[in-house]
Amino acid sequence: MAAQASLWHHYLQALRSRAAARAQDFQRAEDVLLVVLERVHALDPRFTLDYSRDLGAFQFALRSSEDPLGWEVPLWVDAEALLIEHPEEGSESCLLGVPQEGAGLERWTSGDVLSAPTEGSRTCRGHILPSKVLRVLQDLLVAAIVHCRHHGLIAPGRGVSAGAAACAEAQLHLSLRVAVGWRTVHFHIVPVVRRRGAPAPEGALLMPGFPEGSLTRVLSHGVDLVPASAQHWRPSTDYLLTRLLGALDSLQGHRLDSLSILDRVNHESWRDGGQSAGLTFGHLKAVLLWAAVLFPEPQDWAELQGAVYRLLVVLLCCLATRNLPHPLCPDCNLLQGSGLDLGAIYRRVEAFASQPEASLRIHATHLGHSPPPRISAGVKALLQLPASDPTYWATAYFDVLLDKFQVFNIRDQDRVSAMQSVFRKTKALAGEDC
Repeated sequence: MAAQASLWHHYLQALRSRAAARAQDFQRAEDVLLVVLERVHALDPRFTLDYSRDLGAFQFALRSSEDPLGWEVPLWVDAEALLIEHPEEGSESCLLGVPQEGAGLERWTSGDVLSAPTEGSRTCRGHILPSKVLRVLQDLLVAAIVHCRHHGLIAPGRGVSAGAAACAEAQLHLSLRVAVGWRTVHFHIVPVVRRRGAPAPEGALLMPGFPEGSLTRVLSHGVDLVPASAQHWRPSTDYLLTRLLGALDSLQGHRLDSLSILDRVNHESWRDGGQSAGLTFGHLKAVLLWAAVLFPEPQDWAELQGAVYRLLVVLLCCLATRNLPHPLCPDCNLLQGSGLDLGAIYRRVEAFASQPEASLRIHATHLGHSPPPRISAGVKALLQLPASDPTYWATAYFDVLLDKFQVFNIRDQDRVSAMQSVFRKTKALAGEDC
């Protein structure tokens, strides 16, 4: 057991040893991006920068993969003055209309961003279209990059270059790459409409595993709008989820360490070094937020291996049931419409959870004897239970799973009793193999 614990810490230390260089590279890439976006704002004041909401460095430090990092470009518009129209009742997608009457919206009435008004409409001049906004922003990015290079604001001597990808018809972001030394930092540039004080999704959780008051503070930022299609916008909670992730950073324990480890394993083992489609950092981020809620006690996160398995049991359950609930809107399934082979991903995650040692070895010289598998084949039946009965989405049920993986080390008698009670119930329902 001590050797296994050492292996986990050795793996984490290897990730941390690269953190300083990654942070420096990101800082240099971010400096270039900000210079370009400042020029974009000078060319067209409708596109702004919000320095107060930068969480890019925080996320980049947690990740091992080189997947694109989202970067929001706020539009200079009063969202409260716009007409928000839902084409279908109950739909999240919406149209952003510019009213006939109202001051301060003149810059959004030009045809480069506005659709033609509906014939006979007395309330709306037209709608601000994401496709048009993206096209304008694309042209501005290209012009800004040319200007910055010409005036030496992007120094060739530092080995830095940048470029904006063409905007495909169905693309909901722009791609910008900044080369810093041997590393290329890839940004997804997304226009966003800020909505201060917009209500959070219904069903937002009271999060017992977070610092007191953190949920209220995070939700006070409001839910912004980002492109959903060529014509429609949708609410985006990505910033709110990242802020909640930041709240966990103030707590002692291995919560964020476990996320970094699984992100690396996901990139190297489950996605074949980034060559295969698979789980994103956003998926793993949501898994950690759920694990923090389901395991709110500090003792759950005191030991590194146990902390990682708290994420693994939640992730395995979500893959088995093909449902990863949104932490702020549990009725929304983050795996729905992903196009991923969830069965294949489940098998890889289960194989890692059963015998993680091979994936934790940084170098061939670390190869050695692996302990036998931790679980039997019948565990998948146990993981399916929350799909038929949502009450299983609770700490006691996941404690049963931790016990199956031989990492349940809780001594609190009430919690042990609750786990044993659920175990007896699941054994009766799922069969003796579980």
